[in-house]
Amino acid sequence: MNFLKDIPADLTEEVFEMALSHPNIRIERIVSNGHTSPSSGYYDQDENEWVLVLQGCGELTFEDDSKVILKAGDSLNIPAHQKHKVSYTDTSEPTIWLAIFY
Repeated sequence: MNFLKDIPADLTEEVFEMALSHPNIRIERIVSNGHTSPSSGYYDQDENEWVLVLQGCGELTFEDDSKVILKAGDSLNIPAHQKHKVSYTDTSEPTIWLAIFY
C-alpha cells in the first residue's frame, strides 16, 4: 500500500482505511479534507494512538484546551484516555494521517 496514492475522489466524508490489524496493533490511513470532530465531546480511547501527518495539516485540541498543529512529517503520541479531537484539517489538499493504535 502506498499511503500517498489512490486517494478516493469523493471526500465528502472522512475516509478510514485499515492497513493492518492484529490483536495488539492497528494501523489506519485516514484521509481528511476540511473534516473535524463533532463540536461537542472528545475521543476517549482505550488504546494509545501514534499519529503521523504524511500530507496536509491538522490541528488536535485536548480537553485542557491545549492545541497541537501537525504538518507533513510531524507526529504525536496520544496516550490512552487522553481526551482529544480534530479541530482543523486542511481544505486546500487532503490531509493524510497514518494512525497506529496500540
